[in-house]
Amino acid sequence: MKKSIKRIGVLTGGGDCPGLNAVIRAVVKTAIRRYDLEVVGISDGFYGLVNDIMKPLTEDDVAGIVHRGGTILGTTNRDNPFRYAVEKDGQLVFEDRSEQCMAIMERRGIDALIMIGGDGSLNIAYNFHKKGVPVVGVPKTIDNDLSATDVTFGFDSAITTATSALDKLHTTAESHHRIMILEVMGRYAGWIALHSGVAGGADVILIPEIPYDMDQVANHIRARAQKGRKFSIVVVAEGAKEIGGEMVVQKMVAQSHDPIRLGGIGNAVGAKLEEMTGMETRVTVLGHVQRGGSPTVYDRVLSTRYGVAAVDAIMSGHYGHMVALRTPFILPVPLTEAIGTSKKVDPEDQLVRTAKAVGISFGN
Repeated sequence: MKKSIKRIGVLTGGGDCPGLNAVIRAVVKTAIRRYDLEVVGISDGFYGLVNDIMKPLTEDDVAGIVHRGGTILGTTNRDNPFRYAVEKDGQLVFEDRSEQCMAIMERRGIDALIMIGGDGSLNIAYNFHKKGVPVVGVPKTIDNDLSATDVTFGFDSAITTATSALDKLHTTAESHHRIMILEVMGRYAGWIALHSGVAGGADVILIPEIPYDMDQVANHIRARAQKGRKFSIVVVAEGAKEIGGEMVVQKMVAQSHDPIRLGGIGNAVGAKLEEMTGMETRVTVLGHVQRGGSPTVYDRVLSTRYGVAAVDAIMSGHYGHMVALRTPFILPVPLTEAIGTSKKVDPEDQLVRTAKAVGISFGN
């Protein structure tokens, strides 16, 4: 049911990515200019919501931030109000602090929330919606693995960074006749590896959705060498795995919505390829460089569109929805469509077929 809205809160949850500040800016400007609303910025994601760390946001506060990476509000991916980690008697226990958050919002006069985040944050948003909180989500993740939207903001910036890295690795790989491996993020989806690999002229792309055979990968690289191409570029998504194998887990974070932290597959693949081909191999783990820096033009525009649409969705009573890109429109869709399943690469996706057509191996 639509309610009277005078003040809205906005927070950024989960990992940072380019475009967050552009969304915040658009939310503040639209709320003030179009609807004469007050806006409250909640610091450090859901941690700030639980601990009542927030401040008013004016147009002056968001001036000149559209090009800045990160988030002026701060963020965290370890604080879930419905499973909030606290230490008692030397033991880590989890408590439901959602009612506490709702009491804080009522005391602060916050009538509705805009939550900017990926699947973890949007799951939390949906749980608040079920408790009656007017909430709208904005899809953010460099992994591009959220369902219900054509693309998430942050993805284009991440693949631009990864492609730039591949451009640089090409020159040193060719100079030294090496195999160069680039490990990229993406969790359980291969979108970053696929797009940057095609754009960056990779010879092999390994993604979670297509388990690979090391013999096939090594044979492809040997065939290149026999044709006089004495170097190869391999892009490996952090969630890639061999046929019948498992993903490489770097560590576990108990407080997080998704406790698994992937990482290390690049070094595993590199060691095997050097042994199997006899070619010198080097591994670059791109890591959080993919999350940093200024957003691309595409992401600045998309983020701004999302921010405006999120405020419009609040004011039109589309609570429990996420604003989604359904090209060419930004539309509110139920949060359940976004968080039900992750969007993964279809092994028969047209871009996969395109990559194979130009000679890129997926190791299968």
